[in-house]
Amino acid sequence: MPAGAALVCLLLAGVSSGCQQSGTPDGRSPFTGKAARAAPVIAVKIDNVRAARPQTGLDAADIVYVERVESGLSRLLAVYSSRLPQAVGPVRSARESDLELLRQFGRPAFAYSGTQAKLEPVVEAAPLYPRPPGKTSEAYFRGRDRAAPHNLYLRPERALEAASGASTAHDIGFRFGAAPSGGRNTPSYTARYPAARFSFDWSARRRSWLVSMDGAPAETAAGQRLAAPTVVVQGVRIRPSRYHDRWGAYSPYTETTGSGPARVLRDGKAYEAHWSRPSPDSGTDFTTASGTPLNFATGQVWVVYVPEEAVSGGAG
Repeated sequence: MPAGAALVCLLLAGVSSGCQQSGTPDGRSPFTGKAARAAPVIAVKIDNVRAARPQTGLDAADIVYVERVESGLSRLLAVYSSRLPQAVGPVRSARESDLELLRQFGRPAFAYSGTQAKLEPVVEAAPLYPRPPGKTSEAYFRGRDRAAPHNLYLRPERALEAASGASTAHDIGFRFGAAPSGGRNTPSYTARYPAARFSFDWSARRRSWLVSMDGAPAETAAGQRLAAPTVVVQGVRIRPSRYHDRWGAYSPYTETTGSGPARVLRDGKAYEAHWSRPSPDSGTDFTTASGTPLNFATGQVWVVYVPEEAVSGGAG
């Protein structure tokens, strides 16, 4: 095993035995519905091209957001509070729409590898604790098993030490409990971007959706299959950002405020839903056709942002 991979695997060994616990006064995480203690929130922007896989630490995230970026590709924004793995990555650059998405978490720590020059002051002015390598170099390391830029990893505990005021986990609109009535039996569901796709296959044995990316099973660096009890396919408006790269390609901006259609996958079924987030500072409510809250299954939640028409237009 290459030295870098060995280091990552060694660090991952702490995920199940050396992780912090977090939560709310009722003793349960507002992000997963599972027992937890109150602890700060850190979000990490994670690379998701083929050269960046398998990723490290995704299985310990409370929430994994899937976002479209340039050239129709995808990146992930993983949110941690209930558990802190010893390493997360590969870490990549932030986007403008990350700032709106993260407002609902209060003032979290935010780890990323950098930004476009014009976006940097906007990130600095946002209500969060920016923790790129330039601010917290001791929290990052380079793996030796893959080439840059796909080998930058974060030690989240060290990043949080440098963000002592980071907000603790609080209600962002998720509700957990028994499934609503109805639903459509859905053994498999696929969400597509122009140059990426995510498939979720129901496993009754694991009571979770097994994740695949671009047709291949998604695993951690330690060889564990990624799986989530709840997957939310959220229909949003995706438009050009104000910022572009050196070649003139504008970053997509994912609008996470407003309202629209959603499809919630849990317990082997798909439930049609409506989402609403009135302002950046508010959480996101998910309701059934009758207007009642749509409960998620307890555990990790994946939220996949797709164009509105991809949800309102039929099954995946």
